[in-house]
Amino acid sequence: MISVIVCTYNRQEYLPDCLKHLANQSADNRDFEVLIIDNNSTDNTANIASDFIKSQPEMNVHYFCEMNQGHTFARNRGINEARGEILSFIDDDAFVDQNFIKEIQSYFDKNNQVSAIGGKILPVYEGETPKWMSKYLLTLVSALDLGNSPKKFKGSKFPIGANMAFRADVFEKYGHFNTDLGRRGSGLEGGDEKEVFLRLKKEKEEIHYVPSVKVDHIIPEKRLTMEYIKGLGIGVGSSEKRRVTKAGFVETMKKIISEGIKVGATFILFVFYFIQGKFSQAKMLVKFRFWVLEGYLK
Repeated sequence: MISVIVCTYNRQEYLPDCLKHLANQSADNRDFEVLIIDNNSTDNTANIASDFIKSQPEMNVHYFCEMNQGHTFARNRGINEARGEILSFIDDDAFVDQNFIKEIQSYFDKNNQVSAIGGKILPVYEGETPKWMSKYLLTLVSALDLGNSPKKFKGSKFPIGANMAFRADVFEKYGHFNTDLGRRGSGLEGGDEKEVFLRLKKEKEEIHYVPSVKVDHIIPEKRLTMEYIKGLGIGVGSSEKRRVTKAGFVETMKKIISEGIKVGATFILFVFYFIQGKFSQAKMLVKFRFWVLEGYLK
């Protein structure tokens, strides 16, 4: 069985559609459960969950309120409450494809060596696509598209939290999400899923990109403002500083080298886009890298 864990915080405008897509699966209802983990929301989330459970008596749906504020606390609560052999995590503003459950089942069944997967995440902008957007900045809107063929995540690449799945025993072997990392309330820090995937890679566990496991990810206009993107960049930098500081000297040195490489790559891409006349894309690459460094050096 697959446990789909939906961690939610004050997203009453998106949660109903998120749940409706899970109710519209081609898979048999006995093949999966849905766990709604309310991270102490102050809006109508609890009533939305209750109404959905009542309207879908044939589905296996459970609601839990996690009072410890933080995305990682909610994810860990989902792990502890889940009964499935596969644990799937989606965001509360991510709408799954109709064959989402079947595709997860099929891939794990056919690939016994795979411990975790990340699916395709397609951004759906509520407004216009920002002029500054490029394929190198898609992670800013938690989007992921590595093509239409399954492949292994290599090097520093890893799945994105809006659509990822693990064999349940991964967390028994290597531990849960690090509660020192991740978002808290309306904060913009992250790094929690990255830290988990780095742990798995260190242990030589296989992590695959599976494009047939698809979700649409809603991107509101407020997430595309300069203020939000700046906060996101600073949050990325500060969470990385916290992660490598705890990991020790070796990881800190690796991070310094990695950031140096990224700064160099950013400069090359800036020149590339500037020559093509794509000035907004060129400038945003530099701005975001600066904000990440600002967050790291604070």
